Amino acid sequence: MNFKKIIGKVHLWLGLTSGLVVFIVAITGCLYAFKDEIENATERYRRVNPQATNFLLPSQLAAIAKKELPERQLHAVKYNGKNKAAEAIFYHYEPTYYYIVYLNPYNGKVQKVKDMERGFFHFILDGHFYLWLPPRIGQPLVASFTLIFLVMLISGLILWFPINKAAIKQRFWYRWKKTTQWKRKNYDLHNVSGFYVSLLALVFAVTGLVWGFTWFAQGYYTAMGGKKSLLYVDPISVKNPAILSNVQSPLDKVWLKMRAEYPSAKSIEVHPPETDSSSIAANANFQEGTYWKTDYRYFDQYSLQEMPVEHIYGRLKDAGLADKLLRMNYDIHVGAIGGLAGKILAFCISLVIATLPVTGFYIWYGRRWKKVEKAPKSNQALVETLS
Repeated sequence: MNFKKIIGKVHLWLGLTSGLVVFIVAITGCLYAFKDEIENATERYRRVNPQATNFLLPSQLAAIAKKELPERQLHAVKYNGKNKAAEAIFYHYEPTYYYIVYLNPYNGKVQKVKDMERGFFHFILDGHFYLWLPPRIGQPLVASFTLIFLVMLISGLILWFPINKAAIKQRFWYRWKKTTQWKRKNYDLHNVSGFYVSLLALVFAVTGLVWGFTWFAQGYYTAMGGKKSLLYVDPISVKNPAILSNVQSPLDKVWLKMRAEYPSAKSIEVHPPETDSSSIAANANFQEGTYWKTDYRYFDQYSLQEMPVEHIYGRLKDAGLADKLLRMNYDIHVGAIGGLAGKILAFCISLVIATLPVTGFYIWYGRRWKKVEKAPKSNQALVETLS
């Protein structure tokens, strides 16, 4: 058996094994692509009328939001600009809950209390990440099949490579004018379409694997020259309650500092300390619609001194190429790195990827029954039974 036949067998059986999962992940990726645009256009509570007055302070918005969810822990307060609602974010991993209280930043009016664990887009994201299974089962399963998909892409490119000059045109474009057979058209859909989406499909696979496996993320980061930690850890505040006994809320002071230093930021987010030794985390995002152009900063909750970190989530100016690539991972994965055009491209590529398991299955199915039809009559029943 020659090399290409071995690769063909590998591609076939990996495809039959992972096809359904690849289809689900790709389709859910398509449906999730324009989540932000759809929600911003349809959910009125995300918007407010700009006013000439100042925003309420984070401590004031936090006090109002806590009345709506008294049993939940406040994770952050986020300001999204003059014409958008502020967000009081209540998030916890175990037990898991995720709520956002949308507030008018000028007067504190509660516009919506939204359970982020419910709704259409949460359902879609749950399928994309976990196949609607418990996370401890679904996450490694999706990650494993993403790794298989990466191998399939590489094997598919090897199979696509033309063996002679006569086959070159056939590899680059559909030759449907010369045939009416659906098998030929289906083959071209799989072979030609697969080639054109392969590069970006590789990008989707790699960025997905960064989330899927810690070892992959670390290896990818190290290969790019990264030297910092990928583990997000808040620096520890030095306990000294006496320092802040008669001063303004530390959370408010950090927010005022961030607002003064980032007057053109698209959003500013501050995180109240969860324990008496936690720092106050704050971030300012310079670009709407993406996350990588963000300054992450940390302050001692008592002295308000800024504290350095050893991981990649620090100031943007201190980030190297490898740090930026990891910080871009989400924006690259969803196409947001290229703006609306990038999202449209990501949607189209995901849609084509979803067709590959279908067209691949029909290629296998057509060849399988072709063998049955050509079998000797004396062996026909045996072939049909074994197949």
